[in-house]
Amino acid sequence: MPGTRKLGRKTDHRMSMLKGMVTFLLEKGQIETTLTRAKEVSALTDKMITLGKTNTLATKRRALAFLKKESVVAKLFSVIAPLYNERNGGYTRVLKIGPRRGDGAEMAIIALVDADSVYKPKDKKAKKVTEDKTEVKKTSAKDEKQSEKKTQEVVEEKVEVQDKESAVKTAAKAEVASKKTTEKKVTSKKTTPKKAAAKKDADKKTTPKKDDGKKTAPKKTTTKKTKTEKTEQPAAKAEKSEQGKKTKEE
Repeated sequence: MPGTRKLGRKTDHRMSMLKGMVTFLLEKGQIETTLTRAKEVSALTDKMITLGKTNTLATKRRALAFLKKESVVAKLFSVIAPLYNERNGGYTRVLKIGPRRGDGAEMAIIALVDADSVYKPKDKKAKKVTEDKTEVKKTSAKDEKQSEKKTQEVVEEKVEVQDKESAVKTAAKAEVASKKTTEKKVTSKKTTPKKAAAKKDADKKTTPKKDDGKKTAPKKTTTKKTKTEKTEQPAAKAEKSEQGKKTKEE
């Protein structure tokens, strides 16, 4: 029964909570809450809509005493209540969702019946706003991409200039090195042949003779050589004596 559920709260706290939920439901069209709260809210919203059908000063004051926003009261009497002139009760529906994660409480969605004409245009406006935001984001993303491209081009140009400068420097260094080598060659050619020969002789003197590892065998004086030398000495003496005689006779 409506009004008999305590909802784990005192009367003042419970009523202020339910008033806030009813105003939020009439403002947005649907809300999500627990099943027991949804049943209480549906009963109170039905009472508010029946008050809105009788558009008098007394009913407006009663609605203002219950609801927490004047804009919602004006909407109730001008837009919501005229939708249900041909309907006698049953202005809300409660749809079960399932248990809530954590404490396992049964959840439900409470919504107004046949109120698409009141609440969907706002959704369309919200969609337009979101579309405009997305377009702004896209344009900003395009601008960022263009700026990134420009920065990349500037960096590439700087790199190309640096490469060209480095290539010029390397070419200049290579030319200087080639000139130095040619000067060295010219100075080496200018050395006279006498100096070259002197250098060769000095190199020969300084370079030690290579030992082939073979010891030079000592020369053996044979007896034959000594005999020949002995025989050759008297013959030479005889020739000299003959030549001396000939000179005397002449």
